[in-house]
Amino acid sequence: MLSPNEIKIVLEAALLATQEPLPIAELRRMFDDEVDVEELREAWVDRGVELVVTASGWRFQTKASLQKFLERIHPERAPRYSRAVLETLAIVAYRQPVTRGDIENIRGVSVSTEVMRRLEERNWVEVLGHKEVPGRPALYGTTKVFLDDLGLRSLEELPPLEDIVKSLDLTQIPTPAPQPAPAQSQKTPAADPAETAQTSAV
Repeated sequence: MLSPNEIKIVLEAALLATQEPLPIAELRRMFDDEVDVEELREAWVDRGVELVVTASGWRFQTKASLQKFLERIHPERAPRYSRAVLETLAIVAYRQPVTRGDIENIRGVSVSTEVMRRLEERNWVEVLGHKEVPGRPALYGTTKVFLDDLGLRSLEELPPLEDIVKSLDLTQIPTPAPQPAPAQSQKTPAADPAETAQTSAV
């Protein structure tokens, strides 16, 4: 039987050794008893690396406040996304599940195959199912990776749509009446999705 301190050391090693968030179920597989990840998080609270929970599980990450220093030794060129890609992503995130036709109706222009391909390749958008209408068009929604990249546990943690419209100047996207972000019921990404989309590594 491991002591609480030994359990914490094993958890720490497991989380530091992986590049992907680990769900609590995976962490529990290493022990016979329940695990207290919160205690480990508290142990790292005053350090340059923090333990956070996202949609996919727990992970260590460097604190955002230190990024400007880290970029001096590891400069990264932020990927650039077109206005069409960012607008489409915002619509999918806040109106999901949506069809390609829904997106085109909101944007007022057609959605190119390239736009959807980039979002799917980035693993931010996926097909959730098909709408029961003639032609059965695909229904799109965001993924856990989208929430993980934003450091979010659920869609309910997305910032208000009004803030996104303002930051992107998406004047052609109607802003709905204030309401909570949709629950992540059909699937399991506080940060600004538009800003993160422009700065996250591909």
